[in-house]
Amino acid sequence: MTEPKIAQKAPIVLELEPGKYYWCACGLSTNQPFCNGAHKTTDIKPEMFELAEKSKIALCGCKHTKNKPKCDGTHKTL
Repeated sequence: MTEPKIAQKAPIVLELEPGKYYWCACGLSTNQPFCNGAHKTTDIKPEMFELAEKSKIALCGCKHTKNKPKCDGTHKTL
């Protein structure tokens, strides 16, 4: 399995509107934290998540979270 590239060692905090989103799990997207299709050169797939209402969310920037796509603090140990 391909290891994800660390995009940043901190969460990416955003306020998002309701809807479906695709979080970049490979770290290669130039549209962080969202997928732009760059994962196609890896065996890593983006993680779809859906918000029912406008929400402030901390998305994982290091791509090593155990709680995809949310930050769980793993970046502090990398």
